[in-house]
Amino acid sequence: QVQLVESGGGLVQPGGSLRLSCAASGSIFSINAMGWYRQAPGKQRELVAAITSGGSTNYADSVKGRFTISINNAKNTVYLQMNSLKPEDTAVYYCNARLAVLSSRFREYDYWGQGTQVTVSS
Repeated sequence: QVQLVESGGGLVQPGGSLRLSCAASGSIFSINAMGWYRQAPGKQRELVAAITSGGSTNYADSVKGRFTISINNAKNTVYLQMNSLKPEDTAVYYCNARLAVLSSRFREYDYWGQGTQVTVSS
């Protein structure tokens, strides 16, 4: 019913930049919030950044001042601009959306993308 498609991952040198995109499609009634999580090998998945449809944002302390999340409500798309990347940012990045679908307009559920690899290495 709902698909989240991520793009923009890859290999970048320390200090470099990447921009991730995630587009939600399908039988969407409304989106409450979207965000990015990441999971490094041997570690738990953690929140990187989140944004509500109204534009309120939340960032992990480790990325504040380096990453910027934004949303295009008309396109149901969330972006993550990552600057000054560090080797410790290496992980699989997952898109998340909290939304309601057309068949159940008053209940929100979490949906996840398939993940995109970000590798920061020289």
